[in-house]
Amino acid sequence: MKISKGVSESITTLDSLFFNINERRYRRESHADHIRVDISNGILFIEAKEPFRFCLKNLDRMVILSHTKSGTLHLSDHLGRKEYAAEGSTIFASTRQDITIEGKGDIFILFVADFFLKRYLSTEADDPVDFLYHATQQEVSLTRLDVKPIDALTLWLIDKITREETTSIQCEHDVIELMIHRFALLDIIDKNLDPEEKEIAMRAKNILLSNFVDPPVIHRLAHLCATNENKLKKSFKKVYKTTIHSYVQKLRLEEANLLLKEQRLSIKEVAQRVGYRHHGHFSKLFFENFGVYPKDLGRANPK
Repeated sequence: MKISKGVSESITTLDSLFFNINERRYRRESHADHIRVDISNGILFIEAKEPFRFCLKNLDRMVILSHTKSGTLHLSDHLGRKEYAAEGSTIFASTRQDITIEGKGDIFILFVADFFLKRYLSTEADDPVDFLYHATQQEVSLTRLDVKPIDALTLWLIDKITREETTSIQCEHDVIELMIHRFALLDIIDKNLDPEEKEIAMRAKNILLSNFVDPPVIHRLAHLCATNENKLKKSFKKVYKTTIHSYVQKLRLEEANLLLKEQRLSIKEVAQRVGYRHHGHFSKLFFENFGVYPKDLGRANPK
């Protein structure tokens, strides 16, 4: 990636990115090409709308959540000798850094220390926080864990986080809400499950991913997975910790969340696109799942 000449370069070479200010409280710093906000001990974000280059040389165990709303973002891991193009919403884990982060466009990057994640461990192997925390305990300079498109709810939450008039406690609350939403999109499967059950469940999932607007009925889905209805239901519930019906609803609502970002369709049209005949019922389900009504997302991202 080429960055325009004259772009300033920020370099952090302290022992830790999260302990580089004397007062560990909410602090906002405006630089020539980006804004850095230390929310609290263990969380900070970088917001940039101008071309920027950020060199990070630290000894931190952390998760990096990058959000490329527009433009391009590139990470160079000089220790692991790897290059990453961070598209959409990408999750990285890092245990020690010699990284160059450079971007051009509308970029939001959230840095979360492992000790912050540790506060929310559940001891469940398939819990997203546990999964991410354990990823930061491996000896790896930088590894990409997950990539997803940016949806309307993510944009709405980032807008709340980056408002200058926000308070420290409100900002931390909004960041945690963003983390909960993004982590929930991770697909984590227990490696110790029965191989046949995993195969059946994964086969069903792949079919549903392509047909969630008008999914096959259960007996047809079981036939396509070369099993019976009872085994299909049990295997799917065991592997993905949810029912087939709930999973289809999850896929529909996630797709609706992406469609709402485009701002070109009405709520009724989005509902019909993802398989709901009545937009009132769709709005109710959307609120139950995401905690915000579809109509409110458009207010944060006007055309």
